[in-house]
Amino acid sequence: VMSILLHGDAAFAGQGVVYETFHLSDLPSYTTNGTIHVVVNNQIGFTTDPRMARSSPYPTDVARVVNAPIFHVNADDPEAVMYVCNVAAEWRNTFNKDVVVDLVCYRRRGHNEMDEPMFTQPLMYKQIHKQVPVLKKYADKLIADGTVTLQEFEEEIAKYDRICEEAYTRSKDNKILHIKHWLDSPWPGFFTVDGEPKSMSCPPTGISEELLTHIGNVASSVPVKDFKIHSGLSRILKARSEMTKNRVVDWALAEYMAFGSVLKEGIHVRLSGQDVERGTF
Repeated sequence: VMSILLHGDAAFAGQGVVYETFHLSDLPSYTTNGTIHVVVNNQIGFTTDPRMARSSPYPTDVARVVNAPIFHVNADDPEAVMYVCNVAAEWRNTFNKDVVVDLVCYRRRGHNEMDEPMFTQPLMYKQIHKQVPVLKKYADKLIADGTVTLQEFEEEIAKYDRICEEAYTRSKDNKILHIKHWLDSPWPGFFTVDGEPKSMSCPPTGISEELLTHIGNVASSVPVKDFKIHSGLSRILKARSEMTKNRVVDWALAEYMAFGSVLKEGIHVRLSGQDVERGTF
């Protein structure tokens, strides 16, 4: 048995649990006799540049606390990645100590479907759009070398796509989800018949529809006259204005209304982290 942990670069540098597990790694009662840490280093934490996310040059520097070897490898070179992974596995098997593989790569699209990276990292993403994807780059090399034929390559791709499609189709067969299978200790009688927790009562915190409409209108307007606004952003603002008019809210507008109503009561709201440069969602 061999333990492998998969990390993101920002998480590896920023989550205290990484530092803690390194310090547990060689304790007599806790050791797993070495873990292979694979860091998928796309050089960006959601929307945060490395210089804003950590104080060390590499995200993997935290592994130095136990003198674990750290391999930085160009993820655009699959053979170099395989070589390094083999060395890491041999290290772990020989010395029973942790080892880190830092896959230096990039994230081709946004953090999720809603995320447009050109808003916050335009220079980086102009470069990324020019990059040939690693699969195509490697396939072209193997075909040029005569190691595989184009037909063999296309058959492999089709085979992999088929595996994914079949799994996706099978996933729809499960019609019923039993929440209790996911809970290790359901609490009988925690809720009353109408769904309210028995022991909790909350004072009403609602505000008038008039105030909500006001906040919605402010949240969908631009405060400065003759301000040139990004077309992607003006689309969002327009949609937000329409929602307010139609008495509909999405997650982002609901957040705006929550923040706005607290501000209207004279209470300071401080946002920190990734929401500051733009309201992410």
